[in-house]
Amino acid sequence: MQPDVVRQVKSNPKYHDLVAKRSAFGWTLAVVMLVIYYGFILVIAYSPTSLAAKVGAGATMSIGMPIGVVIIVSAFVLTGIYVARANSEFDRLTHEIVEAVK
Repeated sequence: MQPDVVRQVKSNPKYHDLVAKRSAFGWTLAVVMLVIYYGFILVIAYSPTSLAAKVGAGATMSIGMPIGVVIIVSAFVLTGIYVARANSEFDRLTHEIVEAVK
């Protein structure tokens, strides 16, 4: 990139808005995922019998298995939420910055 283009992009207020929104949203989703994951790990560490409870009477599967699946699915859902916002708001801001630099 040419130094003038870099300077124009970095001086654009929409660029600072994009960086701030993207960073805040990314960190928020990361914290949510860490709370979910480490919450599960803490339950395993301090109350393993609660996850060993059976799903139903006569069932062989413990409640920990569906909860583990929900944790994995939540990672995909959070990724989908980020992608949806990136494809709409973040891409729009990026396009506006590119157009302003042209």
